[in-house]
Amino acid sequence: MPAPVEVVTEPALTLQLLAWVLAGSLLGSCSGLVPGLHANNFAFLLAGVAPSVPGPPLFVGCAMLAAGVVHTFLNAVPAMALGVPDAEMAITALPGHRLVLEGRGSEAIRLSALGSILAVLAAVPLAIPVTRAVTTAYPTIRAHLSLVLAMVAVALIASEPTWRGRFGGLSSFALATGLGTLTLDLSADAPLEAGGTLAPLFAGLFGAPVLIDAIRGSGIPPQDGEGVTTSRRFVGTTAVAGALAGAVVGYIPGISAAIAAVAVLAVVPDGASDRGYIVATSGVDTANTIFALFALVALGQPRTGVLVAFEETAAPLELPVLLAGVVLAGLLGFALVIVVGDAYLEVVGRLTYWKISAAVLVLLLVLSYLFTGPLGIVIFAAATAIGLVPVRLRCRRVHLMGVLIGPLMLGL
Repeated sequence: MPAPVEVVTEPALTLQLLAWVLAGSLLGSCSGLVPGLHANNFAFLLAGVAPSVPGPPLFVGCAMLAAGVVHTFLNAVPAMALGVPDAEMAITALPGHRLVLEGRGSEAIRLSALGSILAVLAAVPLAIPVTRAVTTAYPTIRAHLSLVLAMVAVALIASEPTWRGRFGGLSSFALATGLGTLTLDLSADAPLEAGGTLAPLFAGLFGAPVLIDAIRGSGIPPQDGEGVTTSRRFVGTTAVAGALAGAVVGYIPGISAAIAAVAVLAVVPDGASDRGYIVATSGVDTANTIFALFALVALGQPRTGVLVAFEETAAPLELPVLLAGVVLAGLLGFALVIVVGDAYLEVVGRLTYWKISAAVLVLLLVLSYLFTGPLGIVIFAAATAIGLVPVRLRCRRVHLMGVLIGPLMLGL
């Protein structure tokens, strides 16, 4: 007979772990609610202070992972509450904004929360078998990375339903590729060393254009209800598919949550909807934090800014402890996004909307300067101009990820 398994618990260490995870979750909540603060920039800020944080490296690392997980839950809130355009521009709005315009903002927040938490619960048991499969194929993928990324770019453009959209996608991808080629490797003298040009690039490409259109909007209309109108099966299937797609984001450079979500929606029945996109994107974004951790263990390469910061702590890769912290952070993030999200929508809905949009634009400008100095202002302006292209040509903004895919595809 096999020897009995003895489970040993240490209450003091468990309480310490809980305290560090709670602290990291609070930090991730604050960062997630700041519009324009990209996860990578936030992670590099953490990396700068990590060596001076007193405490066991393992627990400091748990706090960082918790902050990264909760950030992926909470960052959906400002993305939905801010930058809501006028109803006449609903066709070019982001899926979350369209639901807000329909009065279903609370439902959109709950769909995002469900996509994230279900992805966490699915990714944990899937992580080991998926990691084994991906690491087997990884040498081949790495050797043909340019071809893989080129196929992704062609598939994204071809997935546009109209020729105008395909032309817009191609134009957006080409312009973003040129911008990334010129700016990604630039170094600047900035007040904060936190990830270089990523902040002005992403703020300009994805944040500013939405806010510019929102200045002319009428703000958040009255919201009807909180219930999720889609079936549990659809939400569950889409979230699990998003979790699996998160493994691709965790292993292949240049692939974002939005790109993986497009692929998910192509294979999930009735997935091509605003609600499906929200669930899939949230699932990919959050599951990526787990698969990227396993990628670090399997390949020794940090795939996210949070894991770059994690390595700065010299924390041991104790997967059982780290995964326990991640799951706990996911449960906290799920509760926080619903409570904070509804309040966020209500508060923003009471304010003069054009003033909020203008204020957030100024905040993005300030963050660009803090992370990249005067050069960041120039990059932010150029990225904003390019970010308006898909909106005007009525194609998806996901083509703007050419800013990362393009230079990698060209071997630059």
